[in-house]
Amino acid sequence: MPTEVIMPQMGESIFEGTITKWLKKPGDAVQKDEPLFEISTDKVDAEIPSPVAGVLAEIRFDEGAVVEVNTVVAVIGEAGAGANKAASPVQGPAPQQVAAQQPVQRAAPPQVAQVAGRIRSSPLARRIAKEHGIEISRIAGTGSEGRVTKDDVLRAVSEPAAAALKSTTAQVPEPLPELSSLPTEPVPLTRMRAIIAERMAESVRISPHVYSVYKIDMTRIARLREQHRAAFEPRHGVKLTYMPFIAAAAVAALRRFPIVNASLESAGEKGSAGLAIRYHREINLGIAVALDWGLIVPVIRNAERRSFADIARTIADLALRARSKKLSPDEVGGSTFTLTNAGAFGGEYGMPIINQPESAILAVGGLRKEPTVITDAEGNDSIAIRSMQYFCLGFDHRLIDGADGGKFMLEFKKVLENWNQEIL
Repeated sequence: MPTEVIMPQMGESIFEGTITKWLKKPGDAVQKDEPLFEISTDKVDAEIPSPVAGVLAEIRFDEGAVVEVNTVVAVIGEAGAGANKAASPVQGPAPQQVAAQQPVQRAAPPQVAQVAGRIRSSPLARRIAKEHGIEISRIAGTGSEGRVTKDDVLRAVSEPAAAALKSTTAQVPEPLPELSSLPTEPVPLTRMRAIIAERMAESVRISPHVYSVYKIDMTRIARLREQHRAAFEPRHGVKLTYMPFIAAAAVAALRRFPIVNASLESAGEKGSAGLAIRYHREINLGIAVALDWGLIVPVIRNAERRSFADIARTIADLALRARSKKLSPDEVGGSTFTLTNAGAFGGEYGMPIINQPESAILAVGGLRKEPTVITDAEGNDSIAIRSMQYFCLGFDHRLIDGADGGKFMLEFKKVLENWNQEIL
């Protein structure tokens, strides 16, 4: 019996999705849980697997189409039934309607194996493996007929044994694109790019942005990281980076100064200028993640309740799943304060735009060793080589005054320069 595949609802507030890419064409055989198409919504980008095995008989919407949830987007026929490439209903028995689903979590343990012949894998799995320098041929697939899924690759990446999977082939830099090969006509924005453009312009219109830049001595953090990094990864399953230190310090400062974690909302006729302050009893920390196709902000919920190791694991997990389109809609909404790494590509510091409806955002600059004047307890000055880093707080001046922003940054600076939290 043919099966109708419908546009899934990726969250309670999501009513439509954009089909960004078909991974199969009419006539192709499809295994159950094999990636069928990619979609983009206001919340997430996701790779949607096939709900059944069979042959893709019909595609009803082209790439780029915006489709309401629960609308039939494709029809899958029985294996060997052939394909109907026309955009007309499949003849024969009434199709069974099955919703496309989010990627399936597999519980099979990761294994290292050499697979002979052609490796069956999805485009996304191959891309993730390439990004991490892992030979996909050395990952055992748990999908249909031994297919290597993105879950298999993600597990291989997170395992301590991942080094054994690294490609021995020298990494060749991507060739520079020929200017003559670029499109001559304007290229429409992708759904994600259009949403980012709209929200950034809206944030600038809504919030009068003010910035405060602080230079912080990260020498103590750098030494602690070097001291604990060897033991941290095997114990917690992720590498020890600087970001958990920064996130934990931000949480500590937000607890001291909750106005920076607050937001403005409409108060109807009761509030002055129709606005009221919404204080948040939880700290939901947004972590901006740069993607090849845009930007997404997954959220560490209730960060104030988490240990240092839990924050480190969550940051690594969210970033990895953001890049592999595995985040759920609930994981990219509801943040109360955002961190963005402006120094990831070598910048001194960035001046970010507030992630509405938040009231503040903290940009992390580049970490550099430089000569610094050090004053001892007796007031004597000397010059030493220190690890220094710029941090820029952008905030909504309607709600947060310069004094409040300064107090927050001084507390943030104090936590990092006098770190005394448990790491392991």
